[in-house]
Amino acid sequence: MATTTAQPAGQITGNVLFYSQPEPLARETHGKLGVKRMDGPFSFAKAGHAIPLTVGEFPLAAVTGPIIFVGDERLPIAVMGLNAGDNMFVKPDGLFEPGVYIPAYVRRYPFVFANDESAKQMVLCVDRAAEFIVEGGDMAFFDEKGEPTEYTKNCIEFCNNFEIERQRTTSFVQILKDLDLFETKTAQFTPVNPDGTAGEPQKIADYFGVSEEKLNALPADKIIELRDNGALGQIYAHMLSLVGWDRLIALAMARAPQEPVAANG
Repeated sequence: MATTTAQPAGQITGNVLFYSQPEPLARETHGKLGVKRMDGPFSFAKAGHAIPLTVGEFPLAAVTGPIIFVGDERLPIAVMGLNAGDNMFVKPDGLFEPGVYIPAYVRRYPFVFANDESAKQMVLCVDRAAEFIVEGGDMAFFDEKGEPTEYTKNCIEFCNNFEIERQRTTSFVQILKDLDLFETKTAQFTPVNPDGTAGEPQKIADYFGVSEEKLNALPADKIIELRDNGALGQIYAHMLSLVGWDRLIALAMARAPQEPVAANG
């Protein structure tokens, strides 16, 4: 699907979350580079409060938080924070909280496929700005002969599999579109006033989700079709994941700085 080398004149396009300096992986420019081992390698993911997800990840990601759909393309994402640029599950030491599902989108970093418009193909890129890419790293990109190392080959295979899953996700979303199952949803939070009464509801997010009413109204043969092609299980995983909004809100409240209490007397 892609090679580890690219023509120097190739123009790589696209704006991808986490990747600030993607370069086509090539032995000429990256022959002496590699990845150093780090105890906490996920510091970069702190900036991702909404991370793209593939459909095969839905059951695992549903345990962590909401899975929602956004934009005209109805891109599925894992919500991992309530504020832009703040992943609530990445600790200061660069590790995820125990038990939290780490999306494949995060695990493939610093590699990514990108469009080379001049060559009309996908090429494998690496984010040169990644903090763990160094000269003489523990896991080199190329060996002494200039060939991709086993580490690089494994990374290429992972990215290839991710691309296959991404295409499968596009097909899944198209099924939902064709059946007109999407509806606009709103995540809200109702604060509690000092006197214990309910405050004014606050909107957290607008997004797209599967309508339970539309799903239940489908003809029996369509439900069977969704069951047989595996889509029904993924739909249910998405719908069940939406209770995760409450978890994110509870975490945000627990971590919010406490308001100072005025002294009496």
